[in-house]
Amino acid sequence: MPIFRDNFILTVFCLTLAGSFGLTVLLLRRLIPLLKSMKAGQKILDIGPRWHKSKEGTPTMGGLAFIAAMAVVFGICFAVDRFAFPLFARPQKLALTFCMALLSGGIGVVDDLAKLRHKRNEGLTSGQKFFLQVALAGLYLFCMRAAGCLSTALYLPYVDVWVELGLFYYIFALILIAGIMNSVNLSDGIDGLCASLSACVGGFFALAAALCAQSETVVLAGLCTGGCLGFLVYNFHPAKVFMGDTGSLFLGGLLAGMAFMLDNPLIIVVCGFVFIAETVSVMLQVTFFKLTHGKRLFKMAPIHHHFEKCGWSEVKIVAVFCLVTLLLCGLSFPGLAE
Repeated sequence: MPIFRDNFILTVFCLTLAGSFGLTVLLLRRLIPLLKSMKAGQKILDIGPRWHKSKEGTPTMGGLAFIAAMAVVFGICFAVDRFAFPLFARPQKLALTFCMALLSGGIGVVDDLAKLRHKRNEGLTSGQKFFLQVALAGLYLFCMRAAGCLSTALYLPYVDVWVELGLFYYIFALILIAGIMNSVNLSDGIDGLCASLSACVGGFFALAAALCAQSETVVLAGLCTGGCLGFLVYNFHPAKVFMGDTGSLFLGGLLAGMAFMLDNPLIIVVCGFVFIAETVSVMLQVTFFKLTHGKRLFKMAPIHHHFEKCGWSEVKIVAVFCLVTLLLCGLSFPGLAE
């Protein structure tokens, strides 16, 4: 069915986007003063760009606002589906993915609270965080499989081929989900970057899900796009609030989950390549540093800090990274399953 002829699906997307946008803005108006009163300010690493020191004390954990806003709108959609008229063909797929994103955000909450408690920009260790992410990804995959929403056949974009991986599929999926969570988390280093990129990718998933007639993914994409745009009202440079690991890990889980809901997990590698580039830049920097005994491949990693050190403004970095992401999203459409 050509879904763009179905005004009902388009209306659902617009309502979820508008609802999450409006609620996020309203909640942030209340949350920012509360975070300030609780002295929940961001600590800035000394090794970072020196001009970032002026941001120290900016309220963090602002991601709680768009998480709460999305949860409210999500609950309304589920209530309508349950008690009024059916919206979703596979509501269990929608519920499991959103719960995975919430639990991913929960890992971020633990990390942010540890930072605030110790008054430093280091909470959970990278090993602890990765273990929790892999465990969460494993739980998500198990539940999706048990609910009949997941197969072990991997779709290869652009060549339109399905490859049966058997048990190896779960190893691939664990690495991909945890990797996307970390990649989105790393992109949250300058004002507006993570939310802007997530809004772009969320918009792509909305269009992709509409073309594939998946109302469940359309709703999640609408929530993601609206929540991120609402957050940008206060997070665009100069930021009045940061999302913290609470928000970035939640978004990472949500974006990864939507790729699996489309039964096309590899498409996130294309549309979300800028996120992945952030992680790859860190890996390359660390490897090069060790192999050359102290030399650096980039002026600073993740890659957005390299461009800062090259003299780019934060606004320019966000604009260029978003433009690249939008181009990659456009190139992702031919890779969708027929």
